[in-house]
Amino acid sequence: MKVMVIVKANADTEAGVMPTEAELTAMGAYNEELVKAGIMLAGEGLHPSARGARVRFEGTRRSVIDGPFAETRELIAGFWLWQVRSMDEAVEWLKRAPFSSADGSAVEVEIRPLFEAEDFGDAFTPELRAQEQRLRDRIEHN
Repeated sequence: MKVMVIVKANADTEAGVMPTEAELTAMGAYNEELVKAGIMLAGEGLHPSARGARVRFEGTRRSVIDGPFAETRELIAGFWLWQVRSMDEAVEWLKRAPFSSADGSAVEVEIRPLFEAEDFGDAFTPELRAQEQRLRDRIEHN
């Protein structure tokens, strides 16, 4: 199963505070473990929301909201995509992540499974499955 591991933003990440060399070293070592184990498919950090935008869809209207966004607890600072056997395995790997906060406050990281083809049932017809595969092949090629 594939999961997205969502690293939530905090005041420091939103202020653009960059990780220290020690933090980068620890995370690099952790990412190496994930890659060696065949778990990590992708992983990236995100710039603060001040550099982002949101598009609001309301009927046929589209409006753009420029960052920064107010509610830090609703923001994402980074993510991983992992291939794991189960949620339990994902949780066990995440427990090993080198997260801590400078002020000792709690750090929460969310794990959510990605939908897989069989989750959509009969609505995901053979034609739609073939289209999806063509798109994935094209993405891989790009």
